[in-house]
Amino acid sequence: MKKEYDFSKATRGAIVPLPPGKTRVTIRLDDEVLDWFRAEVNEAGGGNYQSLINQALRDFVQSQREPLEKTLRRVIREELLRTG
Repeated sequence: MKKEYDFSKATRGAIVPLPPGKTRVTIRLDDEVLDWFRAEVNEAGGGNYQSLINQALRDFVQSQREPLEKTLRRVIREELLRTG
């Protein structure tokens, strides 16, 4: 280990760049909510709980934009595919 390091050309920020269309944010979530998403990922055999939270938020936003009739048709189709 050196006694001194030269940081004159260093830059602040993430070392790994974010993918396009993604923004890093810091939010506070209830422990129970976070535990639930982590458990869901573990039950599914692995993955990323943050991606699961992102998908849940996307689904909610989409549900706010989608008319009720379209929502019902989509849900019925999904259920028929699952059972068919």
